[in-house]
Amino acid sequence: MMRVFEFLVALVIVAALGVLAAVVMPGSGHVERQLVIGKDMRQVYDVLDNFRRLPDYSVLRSLDKDVQFNFSGKAYGPGAEISWVSTDPKLGNGGLTIASATPEFDKIDSNTKGASIVWNLDNSWRGLDKHFTLDLERKGSRGQLTQVTWSYDVSYGWNLINRFANLYIHGDPDTFIQFSLNNLQNVLAGVPNIDYSQLIPYIEQTQPTPVLLVSTSIERKDGLEALDDAVAKAITEIQAAAKKLGVNVTGPRVLITTNYGDQTYTFDVALPIDSSTLTVNGQSEQLTAATPPALDASAAPAEASTAAAVADNVAVGGRDRFGRLVVDGNVRATLAFGGAALKGVWNGTFAGVPQTRDMLKAYAQTHGYKFDDVVNRAYDIVVTPEVKDAGGNITTYAKYDVFLPITNAPEKTPEQEAGIQPPSLEDESAPAASGSAPAPSASSAAPAASSAVPAEAASAGE
Repeated sequence: MMRVFEFLVALVIVAALGVLAAVVMPGSGHVERQLVIGKDMRQVYDVLDNFRRLPDYSVLRSLDKDVQFNFSGKAYGPGAEISWVSTDPKLGNGGLTIASATPEFDKIDSNTKGASIVWNLDNSWRGLDKHFTLDLERKGSRGQLTQVTWSYDVSYGWNLINRFANLYIHGDPDTFIQFSLNNLQNVLAGVPNIDYSQLIPYIEQTQPTPVLLVSTSIERKDGLEALDDAVAKAITEIQAAAKKLGVNVTGPRVLITTNYGDQTYTFDVALPIDSSTLTVNGQSEQLTAATPPALDASAAPAEASTAAAVADNVAVGGRDRFGRLVVDGNVRATLAFGGAALKGVWNGTFAGVPQTRDMLKAYAQTHGYKFDDVVNRAYDIVVTPEVKDAGGNITTYAKYDVFLPITNAPEKTPEQEAGIQPPSLEDESAPAASGSAPAPSASSAAPAASSAVPAEAASAGE
């Protein structure tokens, strides 16, 4: 009996010590890690202010490759939500919600020194008011780097069992932060290092459109005059084919970029027409969307891309390797566009179009919109042609709509949701009398004054 009594006394003492230890333990927990990432703050901010890239950089997929993600709420900013379901007991089920983001995305520019984003966490970790805070701070001599401080905070209240969880805060919470930070850096390394803070992109639902097109190319060193000549020649061929077919051109020219190489720019010049059924060689042909050709798997990517753009030697009325209808000489007919596209506006000379296209790609990557340069290529439409005086000087800039076909995207961009309008020609300064270089546009950085077709941004990663 005495031994039983001694055991009970010892048990009471241990319990009392346990309660005392829990009482003196902190009622909250905090852990943080830092990493400097070689990207502009706006790009880092955009990746963290939506959850579409979270499956790519969080540690969750490393813990369970079969984890299932579900997006809900807003697509971007406070109110965006992601949840996950896992059969792995170590990971379990959970979710994140963006609670706040300061300043707002459209206030992030080169003068912004810092920003902060808060994610509320709902999972099996013990405690209340669980949240991650991601503080961003500009670093580097030119502010070109971003320091990310990722912290986790939790309240344990007076739940004594929960307070003991503070002993393990350097376990799963710390691991989540450290591994996700490292993966975040890897994800951002794949984004072109280009400033798109002045870009105001919209998402448009484009409709399948019948077009006549000619595939052509120029040497980049030959400059914008060579581009103008190639486009003019192609348009002449297309207009002659349209007349022969008895169809009408219904809109401005479209330039579809097939390969923007270091030396050669390969592209399609297209004009929309008013019929998707054409009569060729006495046969009625229904136009269909182009399909990617089967290329030699051993060919290098650049060679394959260039080869794919070369017109096939197919008889009139036949179909080329893309499934496009051969209507006359170099002219092909197909259904173009269709589906969601990210649109940016450039007001200036054509020299700014490639840069705008790069901005759209970087923007799509940070916002989690998918695009495919092989199947659905970027294109631009000259909405308003430039005007020159008798001396050949530009008096009014051209307006270009630049499109990047995308998938896995919401209905609107954050700029669209906020009602921020793209720039118009009226927003631009008057062109210089020499017409040698465009004035800065509100839609993207002005290209350098040059007559050559511009190179892509040096660090664009293409």
